Amino acid sequence: SMLQNFFIPELRRLNLSDSTFFQQDGAPCHYASNVRQLLNAVFPDKWIGRRGPIAWPLCSPDLSPLDYFLWGYVKTVVYSSKPQSLDELGARITNANHEI
Repeated sequence: SMLQNFFIPELRRLNLSDSTFFQQDGAPCHYASNVRQLLNAVFPDKWIGRRGPIAWPLCSPDLSPLDYFLWGYVKTVVYSSKPQSLDELGARITNANHEI
């Protein structure tokens, strides 16, 4: 619904849908049949993702900066020492994200 209700209409409003390649990660919800059908209709042969028309290059940091920076950084900051409670864990996660 995020793609249909916000992203795709904005691309069309900006007249970018014909020149845009779409990329997403391999989360199971991102390669469900209905999502792939939508992407094939809106970005024919121009989307990168699991089971998509363009194979996702392995170990490509320029295609997935979150995988190569964000999660490792947040984990390092959050677990610099063992959190003593769930509240402390949540606060550390929030603080790590605010530092970026």
